[in-house]
Amino acid sequence: MGDSDPLSRVRNIGIMAHIDAGKTTTTERVLYYTGRSHKIGEVHDGTAVMDWMEQEQERGITITSAATTCAWKDFQINIIDTPGHVDFTVEVERCLRVLDGVVAVFCAVGGVEPQSETVWRQADHYRIPRLAFVNKMDRIGASFQRCLEQIESRLGASPVALTLPVGAEDTFEGIIDLVEQKMLTFDEDSKGQLINEHPIPDALIEESSAARVALIEKLADFDEGVMEKYLNDQEIAPGEIRDALRQATLKLNLVPVLCGSAFKNKGVQPLLDAITWYLPSPVDVPPVEGMDKDGAPLIRKPVRSETFCGLVFKLQSDPYVGHLSFIRVYSGSLKLGDKVFNPSKRKTEKISKLIKLHANKREEVDQIGPGDIGALVGLKFTRTGDTLCANGDFILLEAIEFPEPVIGIAIEPKTKADEGVLAEGLEKIAWEDPSFKISSSEETGQTIISGMGELHLEIIVDRLIREFKVKANVGKPQVAYRETITKTAQAEGRFEAIGTGKEQYGHVELEVAPGEKGSGKLFLSQVDEKQIPAQFIEAIKRGVLDSLDSGPIVGYPMMDVAVTLVGGSFDEEKSTEMAFGVAGTMACRKAVGQAEPVLMEPIMNLDVVTPEEYLGDVINDLNKKRAQVNGVDAEQNRQVVHAKAPLAELFGYSTDLRSATQGRATFTMMFSDFAMIPAKSAEAIIHKIKGV
Repeated sequence: MGDSDPLSRVRNIGIMAHIDAGKTTTTERVLYYTGRSHKIGEVHDGTAVMDWMEQEQERGITITSAATTCAWKDFQINIIDTPGHVDFTVEVERCLRVLDGVVAVFCAVGGVEPQSETVWRQADHYRIPRLAFVNKMDRIGASFQRCLEQIESRLGASPVALTLPVGAEDTFEGIIDLVEQKMLTFDEDSKGQLINEHPIPDALIEESSAARVALIEKLADFDEGVMEKYLNDQEIAPGEIRDALRQATLKLNLVPVLCGSAFKNKGVQPLLDAITWYLPSPVDVPPVEGMDKDGAPLIRKPVRSETFCGLVFKLQSDPYVGHLSFIRVYSGSLKLGDKVFNPSKRKTEKISKLIKLHANKREEVDQIGPGDIGALVGLKFTRTGDTLCANGDFILLEAIEFPEPVIGIAIEPKTKADEGVLAEGLEKIAWEDPSFKISSSEETGQTIISGMGELHLEIIVDRLIREFKVKANVGKPQVAYRETITKTAQAEGRFEAIGTGKEQYGHVELEVAPGEKGSGKLFLSQVDEKQIPAQFIEAIKRGVLDSLDSGPIVGYPMMDVAVTLVGGSFDEEKSTEMAFGVAGTMACRKAVGQAEPVLMEPIMNLDVVTPEEYLGDVINDLNKKRAQVNGVDAEQNRQVVHAKAPLAELFGYSTDLRSATQGRATFTMMFSDFAMIPAKSAEAIIHKIKGV
């Protein structure tokens, strides 16, 4: 590791976990031991530093991901706290996009839960090296071994234990460090600040020797030096183990696993050491790739001498300083007073304030360099996922994809006076959260807000009432349906305006066909320039895509439709872009109407964890909800049911599940895909929507 390069001492990490695994408590301890906060905050007191929105403190969950900077030994650690609740996977996704390494926190009792699986897959997708921290070793039912096994069986990873717990549940007293071969206990009077080292107790020597051999055997697979010493029975120094382990972790071959109890202040400092030892610095990750004006690839290295480029990965409204835009700088440095260019919006922005954040405390700085994370104040045009680069330069980094919302509710102001406040509040939230959409219903004129799940919308409504002081009536949740077609059809559209001053002419023949699943809306042209000139084809495309925004059945957006322009004609004197746009819309509407359109509904992946005695009730209830049960896994005395069910049937599911299991079962759900609605159900839905 090039120590001469200060960047090699920077770590950009995220802490991710299933809800309730103790992620925020772990982050709190990290901030405490790195000297950033002088008092330890607790989630259940509502004083956790990273959770600074009122709703987070009240619900005890992390919603938005605050970014904070702290120092450990001579390393700088930038931590992005990510939410564990499934409605906020978008938040996790955009954080992973700018992180170099991840600490996955697992609960020693719950093990690998469905949500941690989802996030793990996202980290696989971005190829991010990981460490695992098995938390809550002091809780009844805690098992370090079971967690290790589940990381292997469920996540398909290759975990390797670096520490072992000494005792478990209420006898959990410390950990054994397998690399240094000693036992560590954490002094309770100093809140774990003081660490005492002891020789490994005789009763644990056998177990710890076996675990150390297992660690070295795994390393030998990836490191020849370790392999040679291991085969020759030579002692392998802790430094050699760490070097080999770092390389294996960076290449995603191994996942180092540590254990502790953040709440009881045990095992957090070894986790901090592991972050600096095994997770990558900005220098260790491949240089960022982008595209120039013409779409050719460009590479930028994380050094100051390169031209500046960075990615804005999160926006946040701050009551004190206004709009904050969180940015990860990939190359060059960003200075106060700089003018920067936003290539996707083609606009210039001025950097009037640069901030390094510590949860909700902030420190103004003059510049942020490569590999660093900071916040900019008052950008006018930049949104989440936008690239910023040096003025006069052009590089576009890969944007962040956001899924379409699947659930909507109608919201209307209680009085005329609330109209403006509601509109302003909604606009601010939509600015921050790209997975939240605002639209208005043509039939009723109501404002519809849509998001990723019931909790997502609940929190947005909560914020409107508290933060923006809006008085509003909120409707019942509604499903965001889609429409599609099931067969191919052709139609023509002819637009002729005669006698209205200017004559206009456009004539289009289209074919519509069902598209591949997930392909969205496609437009292709098979006509040559002589038949219809190129400038009119663009107008036809616009007309076609606009008409697909509302389908023929009830007016929901259409999906997975391929439209091909197969013929048409133009008149040199009379044809206009407008005429072709209208003709394209007419032809598309006609063809889609003949292509046997159907209604599609969002289907959710559902994981229900229930005590064994309620399994039958849970499955019966799911069957009533048109669910398809795909399997049941047994775990100790609990059963995990994996199912898929239409979102429409799942409103209020938490209440149904509670009453069926005396409050003992839990579930997580997540959007899977859209599926065709059976004819009978579709009829009922259409009647209900049309109010017939």
